[in-house]
Amino acid sequence: MQWSDGKIRCRWANPNNETYIHYHDEEWGVPVYDDRKLFEMLILESFQAGLSWECVLNKQEAFREAFDGFDLEKVCAYTEQDFERLQENPGIIRNKRKIRAAAANAKVFREIRQEYGSFSDYLWHWTDGKVIYEKGLASSELSDRVSKDLKKRGMTFVGTTIIYAYLQAVGVIYSHEDGCFLEHREDSGK
Repeated sequence: MQWSDGKIRCRWANPNNETYIHYHDEEWGVPVYDDRKLFEMLILESFQAGLSWECVLNKQEAFREAFDGFDLEKVCAYTEQDFERLQENPGIIRNKRKIRAAAANAKVFREIRQEYGSFSDYLWHWTDGKVIYEKGLASSELSDRVSKDLKKRGMTFVGTTIIYAYLQAVGVIYSHEDGCFLEHREDSGK
């Protein structure tokens, strides 16, 4: 499909949603090494389970506000009061299990950071720091291994499909479709 700006994009990008267009053009598939952003995207991807990414993306700013800017230490310290506050927030997805999982996963994220020096080092060690170029998949051997490891460490809502989408979102896996104007970008290394 040819877009009004003359560019061709991946089929999943909604031409009627500027937020989604920006996400496709500027963020999706760009390697991320910042732990705060990696934490934010992991939490957002876990909220996507059973929903569309567009739904989550449209609520990203509300999520940032509700989850204290994705400050890891603050989320790790959440109490019952915080869970109730989040469940009453109409700006986010108010799934009780996902809200509780976000706080529990934050603690595992912190443990991984302590073990590896950063979550980024943990995440990128799976590919020896290289971007994987593949298309048309919803899971892979890589997402299977990362998912299995995160589950073993105690994370939830991190199945292989969610982790595959996460790895695409943070640029570990580069999956722009054939014909997309970003299909051939070679963005590797820190």
